[in-house]
Amino acid sequence: MTSSNKASCGVENLCGGCPLRHLSKAEYQRTKAEKINAVLKGIKLENLPLSQPLFIGDGTRRRATFAFNFSKGKMMLGFNAYHSNELVDCGNCLLLRPEIRQALPKLKNLLADLCTEPFVSKQGKKTVSTRLTKGDLAITLADNGLDVVIELPQMPELNHRMIISEHLSSLPEVIRVSWRRRVDDKPEVIVEKLAPQIKIGSVAVYIPAGTFLQPSQQGEQALISQVLEYLGEDRGKIADLFCGVGTFSYPLSALKGNSITSIDSSADLLEGFQRSVNRNMISNITIKAKNLFKYPLDEQELKDFDIVVFDPPRAGAKAQVEKLANMGKMGPHKIIAVSCNPETFVRDANILLSGGWHLQNLRMVDQFIYSDHSEIVALFTK
Repeated sequence: MTSSNKASCGVENLCGGCPLRHLSKAEYQRTKAEKINAVLKGIKLENLPLSQPLFIGDGTRRRATFAFNFSKGKMMLGFNAYHSNELVDCGNCLLLRPEIRQALPKLKNLLADLCTEPFVSKQGKKTVSTRLTKGDLAITLADNGLDVVIELPQMPELNHRMIISEHLSSLPEVIRVSWRRRVDDKPEVIVEKLAPQIKIGSVAVYIPAGTFLQPSQQGEQALISQVLEYLGEDRGKIADLFCGVGTFSYPLSALKGNSITSIDSSADLLEGFQRSVNRNMISNITIKAKNLFKYPLDEQELKDFDIVVFDPPRAGAKAQVEKLANMGKMGPHKIIAVSCNPETFVRDANILLSGGWHLQNLRMVDQFIYSDHSEIVALFTK
């Protein structure tokens, strides 16, 4: 034990995954809140309406991306050391759900077999054999099993696909394996035993390979609960911007009197979202594809909405909040903002304040345990 109230993974002084784990639980929570509050002081208000922070516990993370390296017949699978490219074995990672930790040894064996099988290519008249030595492995824990994406420098050949299929016969917990070249590429499914699903509210939601999810189910529920608390008794036409898989759209649509327009830029992601909406026969969610960074909803598009919910990537929602700040008395009367980057949240909040919006409340939700990152949920009203 590294403190009287906290377990040790054994590599907390090396791994870059949770750099604040050396602190006791109480010290960590105090330090985290102080750091986030210091950033939030950039909001141009004398008194910030801060609610008590909400901290998520260990052993809850349902998705993670690991690096792997195969050298001299030995497979290393883990996270990068702090400020380094050196890999640290993460088999005892306390952040992860047990289902992920338990599958890692078998997945290491699968990767080792892939690395020993050559890739064959033509270079002119020559046939060249190369072998895989490193890559990434992304794992997401769905409600019905593990969804795995392997990043490889080139398309797996038939022999590699056969290796994956053979290993999956002894990995009942893994329900899908896909591959991609880079993190931004659309994964190609190699084997799918079952379509991975998660439950959001009462809805079973299909997740495409490589889909971004909130890090933990507990954190996701905390964010949903906070959004619904800020919504209160208000009902009407709601824009869910940067909607992702529909994390907020589903629970908002379950409330009688709401009509949801869900907007995101990823056509592939929205295709899966639409499939779940159709399968569950949800009639009050309309899904649209739009790049809100380049083409934010303008005043004409916003004027018919009563409420806006947005949850952008780390870059924030600058272009969109500028449109909202210019609405005057027209359009939405309430904004619920979710942010995974306090710095860009401060910028966006100040834009809204300059446009006459009032910051009524904000709360930190700590999903990224023992790290410097946190989520913010805030309520703005006119």
